Amino acid sequence: MNKTIIVTGGAGFIGANFVLAWIKQGLGPIVNLDKLTYAGNLENLVEVQHNPEHIFVHGDIGDQSLVAELLAKHKPCAVVNFAAESHVDRSIHGPADFIQTNVVGTFHLLEAVRAYWGSLSLENRKDFRFLHVSTDEVYGSLGKTDAAFTETHPYAPNSPYSASKASSDHLVRAYHHTYGMPTLTTNCSNNYGPHHFPEKLIPLVIHNALAGKPLPIYGTGHQVRDWLYVEDHCAAIRRVLEAGQVGEVYNIGGWNEKPNIEIVKTLCRMLDEKKPREDGKSYIDQIAHVEDRLGHDQRYAIDATKIATQLGWKPKETFETGIEKTVNWYLDHQDWVANVVSGEYRHWVAKHYAERGEEMA
Repeated sequence: MNKTIIVTGGAGFIGANFVLAWIKQGLGPIVNLDKLTYAGNLENLVEVQHNPEHIFVHGDIGDQSLVAELLAKHKPCAVVNFAAESHVDRSIHGPADFIQTNVVGTFHLLEAVRAYWGSLSLENRKDFRFLHVSTDEVYGSLGKTDAAFTETHPYAPNSPYSASKASSDHLVRAYHHTYGMPTLTTNCSNNYGPHHFPEKLIPLVIHNALAGKPLPIYGTGHQVRDWLYVEDHCAAIRRVLEAGQVGEVYNIGGWNEKPNIEIVKTLCRMLDEKKPREDGKSYIDQIAHVEDRLGHDQRYAIDATKIATQLGWKPKETFETGIEKTVNWYLDHQDWVANVVSGEYRHWVAKHYAERGEEMA
């Protein structure tokens, strides 16, 4: 084996940030397999479009034969699985895609990787890793005074999305305990940062505020989330890949519990300062409370003690520094936002992506 890794879902938000940082740090070649569904965007990867260390492949993790071909050809030392349908609202209205990608797709990916891993020499089998990226939503919802989620917290998913991710987590665990596959699982809190598809809270608020549109807040807006800057998350994944104990789960959080309404008001105040409304009023006036989401979890909180004590990882960004970087990025990349919101990025993709199974360096 060489230092090549295969990343799935590497054109999405977290995956693309991981790919960009990996290549920037010169950590080795990446084969990037992405289905390019609505949230997969090759514009996220413009920086590495012509870098020979980055090979993009348009394809599905559920295409077991394609995955097997890529494993046989590139002989990676690791597979990092970001590929997932990941939006709760979409899962409520159309759960089938979530089951197909997150459960069935993960199964086919695991089967292809298991066959590849079994073909390796004993030494290479020992060094290989399969890292599965998951979410804190698999643990369900916390009460106001409940202790934060640890790695031993019982699973209690409450949406089709979180149920599908819980299922994939269980499959990964089973493949380790049944077949001995060297798996690792990470469960992260809410990510934010550059390249975030503007259906999620922070980029949606920034876009709608600047466009003069309402800023929709579910219910009272007092749902609490733990916020993690995406580059910190990527650094944690690299650390788990490097030093994590096979078969273990690591929770990754930012130690930043905040209610949604506070996030929105913070963004409004920042935009008031950085890009004031022409009428001189605050963007806070655009806040609009809407009917709460079905089955809305009221609080997530990650206890990231294990990864801190065992692997020495802690987030570098506070929420204040991370949100400053995030708002500045969106203000500086309005063309990217416009292309995503209008769907123009899909036309860009049509011109540049490779067909199924073709590789694009």
